[in-house]
Amino acid sequence: MVKIKVVVCIKQVPGTTDIKIDPKTNTLVREGVENIINPFDSYALEEGVSLKERMEQVSGTIALTMGPPQAAQILKDAISVGIDSSILLSDPEFAGADTWATAKTISAAVKKIGGAGLLIFGKQTLDGDTGQVGPETAQRLNIPFIGYVSQIIEMDKKKIRVKRLMEHGYETIETNLPAAISVIKDINQPRVPSLRGKMKASKAEIPVWDSSFLGLGPKEVGLSGSFTQVVKVFTPKASHEVMMLEGSTEQQVEKLYEKLKGLKAGV
Repeated sequence: MVKIKVVVCIKQVPGTTDIKIDPKTNTLVREGVENIINPFDSYALEEGVSLKERMEQVSGTIALTMGPPQAAQILKDAISVGIDSSILLSDPEFAGADTWATAKTISAAVKKIGGAGLLIFGKQTLDGDTGQVGPETAQRLNIPFIGYVSQIIEMDKKKIRVKRLMEHGYETIETNLPAAISVIKDINQPRVPSLRGKMKASKAEIPVWDSSFLGLGPKEVGLSGSFTQVVKVFTPKASHEVMMLEGSTEQQVEKLYEKLKGLKAGV
């Protein structure tokens, strides 16, 4: 029987709403801030573990993250809930990566482990909030991508059929494997780590892969390999203008009409 390897891509994010930005680099200040696993990624992890439990064709699960050395903690957390193994992509050269450079790094790691039958992402992260890394990784690997998955209905060695959330309902879609999906919180209920899982995680050795190990040059990763860059971060100033319209209803409507017409004309 052909076995399917499942890779779950997760991210460490600040566990606070008090986000601070480095004024020089315009990047998040992560030092001294409690970090947690991105909440949406918890559902991706649960689905990866659940797939292995209920489908004999799944050979194993791997959690993958790109981040600083302290991100190894969320990889141990992944093992504690049932993920088989984890890999940390960490290198100072990865700093400042946009979604495209991040996707390039992750896709290189997936190729390094020999590919995956299914990649699972959370629908978005709390810090970046773009939802772009999943589809961009799929594009770099030249595999199909399905977003907003609320249920994996069926999966075998050749295809996967899922239910996905749409703007006005749901749709069922089927695609060939290998593929990548992003999941929403409706898909499952993340489990609590067991004592045995915590013990396994505490003993786990998390391998660290840098850019040279992945075969990527310094201009392909991090800020140098990014097509987009945060130029400035600021809080927009709130302003409003109040106008009181007097007179009869007909007069007020006429005045409002003239005002709106003037705004449209740029007056």
